[in-house]
Amino acid sequence: MTTLEPSQPGISMADKIALIDRICGQARILPVITIAREQDILPLADALAAGGLKTLEVTLRSEHGLTAIRLLREQRPELCVGAGTVLDRSMLAAVEQAGAQFVVTPGCTQDILEAGVESPLPLLPGISSASEIMMGYALGYRRFKLFPAEISGGAAAIKAFGGPFGEVRFCPTGGVNPGNVKQYMALANVMCVGGTWMLDSSWIKNGEWARVQACSAQALALLD
Repeated sequence: MTTLEPSQPGISMADKIALIDRICGQARILPVITIAREQDILPLADALAAGGLKTLEVTLRSEHGLTAIRLLREQRPELCVGAGTVLDRSMLAAVEQAGAQFVVTPGCTQDILEAGVESPLPLLPGISSASEIMMGYALGYRRFKLFPAEISGGAAAIKAFGGPFGEVRFCPTGGVNPGNVKQYMALANVMCVGGTWMLDSSWIKNGEWARVQACSAQALALLD
């Protein structure tokens, strides 16, 4: 089992935190993907990977989300493929069966947080307030997605959270772009960022995979 593979049932929260750290540390920028057409799954993933983005969050915002996760795990085992927009236990169970290697939620409820504790997959809960961090913290979570990041206070909010929550680190998503990505990544309590600016819908619709690749490479170059 590689360091990016899901662990077996009974994995501790500490081990899940360490796994999230490895996943996010390798990713730095996590493309948040919504698949509109099944035919785009492999060429889009290949273009992102060619640009250096090899850790992907495939959302369940379309009917092709689970198909994409299954196909990528089967056909592109070198990539790290997570599931996004997971809203409840049934969706969590579905992405586990599809082979997702990590799970991201846009928000948190007590039920989904508890389901994440029970799951063999590491879960990155979405939060936008200190109270939500505390809900997760009480169950052992120390890694969160700030969403929607810019609307929820952006880099200033994450810096402020560092005071009361010294052990917590974040993946800000929502409004992250080439103009502010360095500001986020400069924060000690940011482990990676989620973004969509390398996923222009017209490029994907027209099969302009070279543009996706170039934009992905440029995104990573901003952090060097």
